Amino acid sequence: MYILLPVDSDNIEEAKLTKLNDVKFWVQLLVQDGTIKETHLSTTMNDFENFSECVVVENDNEYVWPFMELSMMVLVAHTQRNIGDIVEAYLFKELHDLAV
Repeated sequence: MYILLPVDSDNIEEAKLTKLNDVKFWVQLLVQDGTIKETHLSTTMNDFENFSECVVVENDNEYVWPFMELSMMVLVAHTQRNIGDIVEAYLFKELHDLAV
């Protein structure tokens, strides 16, 4: 599954999940068989070759309609901020569905 993350830095190791209004870079991860197979970075969310099936946001108050209109699953990482923690939470189904 391709997962899209709005982050605050172009340094993948140090990047933190950020609010959609504050996004500096977008990270697209291909997660398969419990591991990250591919990592891509861009300044815009539309620059990726592959369609992201899921976007992870920081809280339930984010404006996510553009993602929902694309039929993307929206997950919320209430406490996870770095990429490794988000992927781990995704794998263990600890990310939350958007509360609408």
